[in-house]
Amino acid sequence: MKIHGCIFCQVAAHEKTAKILYEDEHCIAFQDIHPKAPVHLLVIPRKHITSLNDNLDDDKALLGHLMTVVGRMAKEQGIDGTGYRAVINTNAEAGQTVFHLHIHMLGGRILNWPPG
Repeated sequence: MKIHGCIFCQVAAHEKTAKILYEDEHCIAFQDIHPKAPVHLLVIPRKHITSLNDNLDDDKALLGHLMTVVGRMAKEQGIDGTGYRAVINTNAEAGQTVFHLHIHMLGGRILNWPPG
């Protein structure tokens, strides 16, 4: 289901431009427009889920698929061996700015801990 005004729904529907690196019937992966690492991709479900708090029991397979795509993209980007981080920010205090569930995949440099 597409939500009017959601920029990630618009990217998934090809209504907004993004550098798309992967897509299938369930999700899409594209480069972040404000990268925080040499490799910074977003993996989003085509289905609009506002945040991790809003997933349903029906979404279990979808969430697993998203993580599988993160791993696939890490391999394609050549960072699976050196390391990468997969992050889901949930709600504003955690840094979520687009309220459509998405996984940040970051790599290509040393990532410090704790993150911010």
